[in-house]
Amino acid sequence: MEHYFSVLSRCSLFHGIGQEDLNDMMGCLGAKITSVSKGEPVFLEGDPAQMVGVVLSGGVQVVQDDYYGNRSVLSILQPGDSFGEAFSCAGLEHMPVSVFAVRESEVLLMNCRRILTLCSHTCHFHSLLIQNLLQGLAQKNLAFTQKVRYMSQKTTKDKLLTYLLDQAKQQGSAEFVIPCDRQTLADYLGVERTAMSAELGKLKKAGQLDTKGSWFHLNPVERHS
Repeated sequence: MEHYFSVLSRCSLFHGIGQEDLNDMMGCLGAKITSVSKGEPVFLEGDPAQMVGVVLSGGVQVVQDDYYGNRSVLSILQPGDSFGEAFSCAGLEHMPVSVFAVRESEVLLMNCRRILTLCSHTCHFHSLLIQNLLQGLAQKNLAFTQKVRYMSQKTTKDKLLTYLLDQAKQQGSAEFVIPCDRQTLADYLGVERTAMSAELGKLKKAGQLDTKGSWFHLNPVERHS
Protein backbone atom coordinates (compact mmCIF):
# COMPACT_ATOMS: atom_id res chain seq x y z
CA MET A 1 0.00 0.00 0.00
CA GLU A 2 2.97 2.31 0.58
CA HIS A 3 3.49 2.25 -3.19
CA TYR A 4 0.26 4.25 -3.59
CA PHE A 5 0.79 6.69 -0.73
CA SER A 6 1.70 9.61 -3.01
CA VAL A 7 -1.65 9.18 -4.81
CA LEU A 8 -3.68 8.61 -1.64
CA SER A 9 -2.14 11.70 -0.04
CA ARG A 10 -3.82 13.76 -2.80
CA CYS A 11 -7.21 12.31 -1.93
CA SER A 12 -9.26 14.50 0.38
CA LEU A 13 -10.44 11.39 2.22
CA PHE A 14 -6.93 10.76 3.57
CA HIS A 15 -5.92 14.34 4.31
CA GLY A 16 -3.78 14.53 7.43
CA ILE A 17 -3.35 10.74 7.73
CA GLY A 18 0.28 9.61 7.76
CA GLN A 19 1.88 6.78 5.84
CA GLU A 20 2.58 4.90 9.08
CA ASP A 21 -1.20 4.50 9.59
CA LEU A 22 -1.94 3.43 6.05
CA ASN A 23 -1.68 -0.36 6.36
CA ASP A 24 -3.66 -0.48 9.61
CA MET A 25 -6.30 1.75 8.08
CA MET A 26 -6.71 -0.40 4.98
CA GLY A 27 -7.24 -3.49 7.10
CA CYS A 28 -9.74 -1.67 9.28
CA LEU A 29 -11.72 -0.52 6.22
CA GLY A 30 -11.69 -3.85 4.41
CA ALA A 31 -9.89 -2.22 1.50
CA LYS A 32 -8.88 -3.97 -1.69
CA ILE A 33 -7.18 -2.90 -4.91
CA THR A 34 -8.70 -3.95 -8.22
CA SER A 35 -7.50 -3.53 -11.81
CA VAL A 36 -10.07 -2.43 -14.40
CA SER A 37 -9.56 -2.55 -18.16
CA LYS A 38 -10.53 0.38 -20.39
CA GLY A 39 -14.28 0.41 -20.95
CA GLU A 40 -14.98 -2.05 -18.14
CA PRO A 41 -17.17 -1.17 -15.14
CA VAL A 42 -16.05 -0.57 -11.58
CA PHE A 43 -19.71 -0.33 -10.52
CA LEU A 44 -22.87 -0.78 -12.52
CA GLU A 45 -26.20 0.92 -11.91
CA GLY A 46 -28.19 -1.37 -9.61
CA ASP A 47 -25.14 -2.74 -7.78
CA PRO A 48 -25.26 -2.53 -3.96
CA ALA A 49 -24.34 0.99 -2.78
CA GLN A 50 -21.76 -0.12 -0.23
CA MET A 51 -18.32 0.83 -1.47
CA VAL A 52 -16.25 3.98 -1.71
CA GLY A 53 -13.60 4.04 -4.43
CA VAL A 54 -10.38 5.97 -4.99
CA VAL A 55 -8.68 6.12 -8.39
CA LEU A 56 -5.05 4.98 -7.98
CA SER A 57 -4.04 5.05 -11.65
CA GLY A 58 -5.70 5.63 -15.01
CA GLY A 59 -9.08 7.34 -14.85
CA VAL A 60 -12.80 6.65 -14.54
CA GLN A 61 -16.04 8.39 -15.41
CA VAL A 62 -19.33 8.37 -13.53
CA VAL A 63 -22.25 8.02 -15.93
CA GLN A 64 -26.03 7.75 -15.86
CA ASP A 65 -28.21 6.34 -18.62
CA ASP A 66 -31.81 7.39 -19.11
CA TYR A 67 -34.71 5.09 -20.05
CA TYR A 68 -33.78 5.30 -23.75
CA GLY A 69 -30.10 4.61 -23.20
CA ASN A 70 -28.88 8.18 -23.62
CA ARG A 71 -25.76 8.61 -21.52
CA SER A 72 -24.81 11.59 -19.38
CA VAL A 73 -21.31 11.88 -17.93
CA LEU A 74 -21.67 13.20 -14.38
CA SER A 75 -17.99 13.43 -13.52
CA ILE A 76 -14.53 12.56 -14.84
CA LEU A 77 -12.09 11.33 -12.20
CA GLN A 78 -8.30 11.15 -12.09
CA PRO A 79 -5.80 9.49 -9.71
CA GLY A 80 -6.46 10.73 -6.17
CA ASP A 81 -10.19 11.34 -6.79
CA SER A 82 -12.82 9.40 -4.84
CA PHE A 83 -16.29 8.24 -5.86
CA GLY A 84 -19.36 6.44 -4.55
CA GLU A 85 -19.36 8.03 -1.09
CA ALA A 86 -22.47 10.19 -1.62
CA PHE A 87 -24.63 7.19 -2.51
CA SER A 88 -23.25 4.99 0.27
CA CYS A 89 -23.64 7.72 2.91
CA ALA A 90 -27.18 8.47 1.73
CA GLY A 91 -28.20 4.95 2.69
CA LEU A 92 -29.24 3.95 -0.83
CA GLU A 93 -29.56 0.23 -1.37
CA HIS A 94 -28.48 0.35 -5.02
CA MET A 95 -26.16 2.49 -7.11
CA PRO A 96 -28.11 4.98 -9.30
CA VAL A 97 -25.07 5.45 -11.57
CA SER A 98 -22.34 3.40 -13.24
CA VAL A 99 -18.59 3.94 -13.07
CA PHE A 100 -16.42 2.93 -16.04
CA ALA A 101 -12.67 2.99 -16.60
CA VAL A 102 -11.70 5.35 -19.43
CA ARG A 103 -8.26 3.73 -19.62
CA GLU A 104 -6.40 0.91 -17.88
CA SER A 105 -6.93 1.74 -14.21
CA GLU A 106 -6.34 0.62 -10.65
CA VAL A 107 -8.97 1.43 -8.06
CA LEU A 108 -9.00 1.18 -4.27
CA LEU A 109 -12.36 0.02 -2.90
CA MET A 110 -13.40 0.41 0.76
CA ASN A 111 -16.52 -0.50 2.69
CA CYS A 112 -18.35 2.76 3.48
CA ARG A 113 -20.05 1.31 6.55
CA ARG A 114 -16.63 0.65 8.08
CA ILE A 115 -15.65 4.26 7.42
CA LEU A 116 -18.75 5.61 9.15
CA THR A 117 -18.62 3.23 12.12
CA LEU A 118 -15.89 3.55 14.74
CA CYS A 119 -14.16 0.20 15.04
CA SER A 120 -13.50 -1.76 18.24
CA HIS A 121 -9.80 -0.86 18.02
CA THR A 122 -10.68 2.86 18.37
CA CYS A 123 -8.16 3.75 15.65
CA HIS A 124 -7.02 7.32 16.20
CA PHE A 125 -7.32 8.12 12.49
CA HIS A 126 -10.98 7.11 12.24
CA SER A 127 -12.57 10.36 13.43
CA LEU A 128 -10.31 12.28 11.01
CA LEU A 129 -11.43 9.97 8.22
CA ILE A 130 -15.09 10.77 8.92
CA GLN A 131 -14.33 14.50 9.01
CA ASN A 132 -12.52 14.21 5.67
CA LEU A 133 -15.45 12.27 4.22
CA LEU A 134 -17.88 15.06 5.10
CA GLN A 135 -15.56 17.69 3.64
CA GLY A 136 -15.16 15.62 0.48
CA LEU A 137 -18.94 15.40 0.06
CA ALA A 138 -19.12 19.19 0.29
CA GLN A 139 -16.46 19.47 -2.43
CA LYS A 140 -18.42 17.06 -4.64
CA ASN A 141 -21.44 19.32 -4.22
CA LEU A 142 -19.36 22.27 -5.43
CA ALA A 143 -18.20 20.23 -8.44
CA PHE A 144 -21.82 19.43 -9.27
CA THR A 145 -22.63 23.15 -9.09
CA GLN A 146 -19.80 23.76 -11.57
CA LYS A 147 -21.27 21.21 -13.98
CA VAL A 148 -24.67 22.89 -13.69
CA ARG A 149 -22.98 26.17 -14.65
CA TYR A 150 -21.65 24.60 -17.85
CA MET A 151 -25.00 23.00 -18.66
CA SER A 152 -26.85 26.29 -18.09
CA GLN A 153 -24.94 28.06 -20.86
CA LYS A 154 -27.25 28.69 -23.80
CA THR A 155 -25.15 27.47 -26.70
CA THR A 156 -22.71 24.63 -27.38
CA LYS A 157 -20.01 27.23 -27.98
CA ASP A 158 -20.57 28.89 -24.61
CA LYS A 159 -20.65 25.56 -22.77
CA LEU A 160 -17.39 24.56 -24.43
CA LEU A 161 -15.59 27.86 -23.84
CA THR A 162 -16.71 28.09 -20.23
CA TYR A 163 -15.34 24.60 -19.58
CA LEU A 164 -12.06 25.26 -21.41
CA LEU A 165 -11.48 28.58 -19.65
CA ASP A 166 -12.02 26.85 -16.30
CA GLN A 167 -9.51 24.15 -17.26
CA ALA A 168 -6.93 26.79 -18.18
CA LYS A 169 -7.49 28.55 -14.86
CA GLN A 170 -7.29 25.32 -12.84
CA GLN A 171 -4.10 24.19 -14.59
CA GLY A 172 -2.56 27.66 -14.54
CA SER A 173 -1.73 27.71 -18.21
CA ALA A 174 -3.28 28.60 -21.57
CA GLU A 175 -1.90 25.24 -22.77
CA PHE A 176 -3.41 22.20 -21.09
CA VAL A 177 -4.71 18.66 -21.53
CA ILE A 178 -8.29 17.90 -20.53
CA PRO A 179 -8.90 14.68 -18.55
CA CYS A 180 -11.11 13.02 -21.17
CA ASP A 181 -11.59 12.33 -24.87
CA ARG A 182 -13.88 14.30 -27.16
CA GLN A 183 -16.89 11.99 -26.81
CA THR A 184 -16.66 12.04 -23.02
CA LEU A 185 -16.40 15.84 -23.07
CA ALA A 186 -19.51 16.09 -25.23
CA ASP A 187 -21.40 13.77 -22.88
CA TYR A 188 -20.22 15.75 -19.85
CA LEU A 189 -21.36 19.06 -21.35
CA GLY A 190 -24.63 17.57 -22.57
CA VAL A 191 -24.06 18.39 -26.25
CA GLU A 192 -23.83 16.44 -29.50
CA ARG A 193 -20.27 15.54 -30.42
CA THR A 194 -20.75 16.64 -34.05
CA ALA A 195 -22.02 20.05 -32.92
CA MET A 196 -19.13 20.39 -30.48
CA SER A 197 -16.60 19.41 -33.15
CA ALA A 198 -18.10 21.99 -35.49
CA GLU A 199 -17.73 24.71 -32.84
CA LEU A 200 -14.14 23.67 -32.16
CA GLY A 201 -13.44 23.97 -35.87
CA LYS A 202 -14.92 27.48 -35.96
CA LEU A 203 -12.96 28.56 -32.87
CA LYS A 204 -9.75 27.18 -34.35
CA LYS A 205 -10.38 28.93 -37.68
CA ALA A 206 -11.06 32.20 -35.81
CA GLY A 207 -7.72 31.87 -34.03
CA GLN A 208 -9.22 31.55 -30.57
CA LEU A 209 -7.65 28.18 -29.85
CA ASP A 210 -5.50 25.35 -31.13
CA THR A 211 -6.35 21.75 -30.35
CA LYS A 212 -5.45 18.17 -31.11
CA GLY A 213 -7.25 15.39 -29.29
CA SER A 214 -7.30 16.25 -25.60
CA TRP A 215 -4.65 18.99 -25.96
CA PHE A 216 -5.74 22.62 -26.10
CA HIS A 217 -4.08 26.00 -26.31
CA LEU A 218 -6.21 29.11 -25.78
CA ASN A 219 -5.01 32.12 -27.71
CA PRO A 220 -5.31 35.65 -26.28
CA VAL A 221 -8.27 36.61 -28.43
CA GLU A 222 -11.26 38.48 -27.04
CA ARG A 223 -14.19 36.16 -26.48
CA HIS A 224 -17.35 36.96 -28.45
CA SER A 225 -20.85 35.59 -27.97
